[in-house]
Amino acid sequence: MADARLAATARECRVQIIRMLTHAGSGHPGGSLSVIDILTALYFGRLRHDPKRPDWPDRDRVVLSKGHAVPALYTVMAKAGYFPESQLITLRKLGSPLQGHPDRTALPGIEAATGSLGQGLSISLGLALGLRLRGSPARVYCILGDGEIQEGQVWEAAMSAPKLGLPMHGLGNLTVILDYNKIQLDNFVAKILDIEPVLAKWQAFGWAAIEIDGHDFGQIGKALDQAEATVGPVIVVAHTVKGKGVSFMENDPEWHGKSPKPAEAIQAMREILGVGEAAWDDYLAKNPGTRAIVDELRALEKK
Repeated sequence: MADARLAATARECRVQIIRMLTHAGSGHPGGSLSVIDILTALYFGRLRHDPKRPDWPDRDRVVLSKGHAVPALYTVMAKAGYFPESQLITLRKLGSPLQGHPDRTALPGIEAATGSLGQGLSISLGLALGLRLRGSPARVYCILGDGEIQEGQVWEAAMSAPKLGLPMHGLGNLTVILDYNKIQLDNFVAKILDIEPVLAKWQAFGWAAIEIDGHDFGQIGKALDQAEATVGPVIVVAHTVKGKGVSFMENDPEWHGKSPKPAEAIQAMREILGVGEAAWDDYLAKNPGTRAIVDELRALEKK
């Protein structure tokens, strides 16, 4: 899929993220908006996967270790055909398979239950080694949060990965992508426990390290090409913006774990779609799908 189409798909997913979090009344918009371009690039430009066969043995695996950003994962999965997009507004509802953190027992296509931060890389090592041992061509993509890599378990796994499986089954099928948006739960990462120098730390353990703009589809694609051509495990340090696409959410720790109110959601949608306030009514008249979401949100405001 061309970069322009990927960008359009990511915009549509951002709208759905805002919509579902507003319906849920809770959740994590900031990190979902920062990682959505990466997930869009993976699901629509890279992965070997089949939504009709979510247990296909040779599928590529995505482990969203920063599980609180699962609204972003749900949106790309729905758009790819794993389940109907209409189901997205059941996020965090009792009995819904779309819980606040990924649950592989509830939703086909989820590879690991994550959310207790720091565990996804260890899971990914096991998946990658298992695939190599049985000669599968499948790859594993593990997405980490920047605050998450303050966890010690991440560094145990990072130290192990370049050596695991050698000499015959090294983990050349493992790519880690760090969603480096610089903000964690309640403040900027550098103010809580600075993780720099990030590249040098991973390189010291024997990883190949690539640094990119995590919102540039050209750079994302090129980095994934490089990762596939590398013999050992690779980390892609993707510099991103927390709350990307919504001016009042960008780079604000407050929006790590706070859902928008309906009026805020409508404003966020307008910004994501790049429509000026004066042109908004005309835009809605010409785009019935967006109009339906706006009407939905306005109805929530009246409750």
